[in-house]
Amino acid sequence: MRWESERRSDNVEDGRGLTVGRGVIGGGAIVVALVAALLGAPSGVVRDILNGGSPSTSQAPVRAPGQSGATDRQAEFVKVILASTEDTWSALFQARGRRYVVPKLRLFTDEVESACGEASAAVGPFYCPPDRHVYLDLEFFAELDRRFGAPGEFARAYVVAHEIGHHVQNLLGIAGQVDGRRAQAGRAEANRLSVRTELQADCLAGVWAYHANRAHHWLDPGEADQALRAASAIGDDTLQRRAQGRVVPESFTHGTSAQRVHWFQQGMEAGKIEQCDTFADRTL
Repeated sequence: MRWESERRSDNVEDGRGLTVGRGVIGGGAIVVALVAALLGAPSGVVRDILNGGSPSTSQAPVRAPGQSGATDRQAEFVKVILASTEDTWSALFQARGRRYVVPKLRLFTDEVESACGEASAAVGPFYCPPDRHVYLDLEFFAELDRRFGAPGEFARAYVVAHEIGHHVQNLLGIAGQVDGRRAQAGRAEANRLSVRTELQADCLAGVWAYHANRAHHWLDPGEADQALRAASAIGDDTLQRRAQGRVVPESFTHGTSAQRVHWFQQGMEAGKIEQCDTFADRTL
């Protein structure tokens, strides 16, 4: 991707190196808990894994030593991708007679406090609707490469764009409607609603990719495959097979690898929000 000369967003908050006073989690625990969280494990299971981390003696936030050149470059990359999502979604919302409210993206290390509660890096990147923030530990990009076999900058851009897709859902009122339905549903139905929500965010990430590439001509031949590999690598079936050797479809919360690839491709090929109505798709 040729992104170095592009605009950077001013809406990135850098909280890397700050702890929230509970404990510093070791890298091994993060990897194990990350897989558990992506599989939809109960929050108590993830907490138990994380509690095995090394306790920290500091009670107040403390900034770690300066970031490496590699992570600083990744931070600049995230600012460029966020700026591109701002431009894309502002234009698409304006075409619909609406105003796009830009989110914030907070970089953190190990743990972070959000309006959705305290979270560790083990849960992966996430969006919190109450504070309209995306939260990202840049170590996830390295895990995406090393552990999940999905390297490349466009794979990382897909991760950011997926979380911004959740922000779009929030602004459109979709997230609130789904939360209301899930609150009244049993576990199986709640999981199915979660799958449709996540697949729609994948499709919206594809919509962004369609418009961003037209505006910036970022992608060389084959680079789009990086995002497809990332979508495939974090499908529920792939993660379950890797972690436990078997697949339990009723526990899916994000969709299969094939579904995630399909919906991202659909958004990227069409470039239209209307093509992302996963809730109307009777095959899911």
